[in-house]
Amino acid sequence: MKKETNKLAIRVAGIVPMNGGFVLMHRKNVIRNKDYQEYYTFPGGHLEEGETLEEGVIREIKEEFGINVKVEKKLYELENSRVNMKEYFFLCEYVNGEFGTGDGEEFSNNPEYKDSGEYIPEIVKRENISNLIVLPLEIKEKFVQDLQKGNL
Repeated sequence: MKKETNKLAIRVAGIVPMNGGFVLMHRKNVIRNKDYQEYYTFPGGHLEEGETLEEGVIREIKEEFGINVKVEKKLYELENSRVNMKEYFFLCEYVNGEFGTGDGEEFSNNPEYKDSGEYIPEIVKRENISNLIVLPLEIKEKFVQDLQKGNL
């Protein structure tokens, strides 16, 4: 039986306002990314079998930041044919939990993550986001435009 290789990967991410800023994962010393060894990204990850998009976002934010959120609405979609992936970005509301207590795989000493560098949960002030490298760049651009228009 031939293994299916054309399946579209699904990634979900949350945009979470908190304490006058937004929660972002600061990535440093990333060996496996030739173009960017240091950058920020919205918290998220790949959808697990049987999960809805919303359930995936809630789980990923809990794993990465240790906080519980409620999904408010979908903000952005991005299809990346180069890596055969579709990404969904949701506006989420902080509900409770202690920021920075995530216990996801990326925080383990799993050798699978050795080239992934450091994962540092941060709350970045809204006025500083436009000065940072936030990946994916296409979503950062839309996000900054929405911030400037007062939509977020």
